Amino acid sequence: METDKRPPAGGGDGCLVGVIRIPVKIVAVLVVLPVRVVWELLVAGGRAVHRHILGPLYVHAVEPLLRALGWLLTTLLKLVFVWPWVGLWRYVLVPVGQGLAWLWRGLYAQVLAPAGRFLTAYVLRPLGEALAWLGRGGMRYLLAPLAKGVTWIGWALGMTLFVWPWVALWRYVLAPVGRGIAWLAAAVYRYVLTPVGHGLGWLAVAVFRYLLRPVGLGLVWLVAALYRYLLRPVGLGIAWLAAALYRYVLTPVGQVLVWAWHVAGRIAGALWRGLKWAGRVLVGWPASRVYRHVLTPVGHAAREVWRTGRAAVREARATVRRALFGTPPVEPARSRARTLGSTTAADAAPADEISLPRRQG
Repeated sequence: METDKRPPAGGGDGCLVGVIRIPVKIVAVLVVLPVRVVWELLVAGGRAVHRHILGPLYVHAVEPLLRALGWLLTTLLKLVFVWPWVGLWRYVLVPVGQGLAWLWRGLYAQVLAPAGRFLTAYVLRPLGEALAWLGRGGMRYLLAPLAKGVTWIGWALGMTLFVWPWVALWRYVLAPVGRGIAWLAAAVYRYVLTPVGHGLGWLAVAVFRYLLRPVGLGLVWLVAALYRYLLRPVGLGIAWLAAALYRYVLTPVGQVLVWAWHVAGRIAGALWRGLKWAGRVLVGWPASRVYRHVLTPVGHAAREVWRTGRAAVREARATVRRALFGTPPVEPARSRARTLGSTTAADAAPADEISLPRRQG
């Protein structure tokens, strides 16, 4: 890790930056390094759990279970909500509708159409012609004179009730009263409202000139002085303090934290590679050597001892049977299975069954 190859700080950094940077760097290394190591361990553990436990569990257990549940739910929904309505439509409503349509077509063609033609030709048409003739005669000799008389009477009643009274009211009552009100309003405007308005206008001008304008100018001067001599210096001081705090405190602390995070990452990577190498050297390589040079020969020797003992027991059992019954024993089929070092031919001579590795001198 080359921790000293950072570019030199700017010329504006003073002793305050150095005094703050060293303790912050130490604290950052002591705090960030364990956090980074724990984070790397958690990431490696999570990847291992996902690769060897959660992934196979989802592929071989959860996904088939979800597929089975989906198929079961689909079948149940179809059985409850689809197939009954399809059967009802296909085997009940469609045949009933076809039957009703056929019945309606037959009833219309055989009953309703002939009855309608008969009624139209022999009842409705003569009745309509008679009503038309009566209407033409009644309209000409009865209804037209009667309508004219009713219209004249209605016009006379309407004029008497709704027009002539209102005309007389407007002409002899409302018009004189309106002219009197207009003359009175003109007099009031000329001799009352005009002088009062002039007085109020003069009073408003005086109030604005001698009261509102001086007060407004005083308030403007006060606000300008407050901004110039109080708010602006305070704001500039706060801005300078914030800039100094950012430049000489926050920026060095941020740089130290970034450097500490990278250093912790490198240290964690080095520790992980060291642990892998130590595990491979201290556990993996000795285990492989022990398995190859100790356990494998011991297993082969134990297998040969077991086969030799089993063959001796089989021979003793055959000898006892031959001594008791006098018949030659028949070798079972499983004894002719291929063993270590044997050939596929039935009459071939068996090879040496002890297959321990021989060291060449």
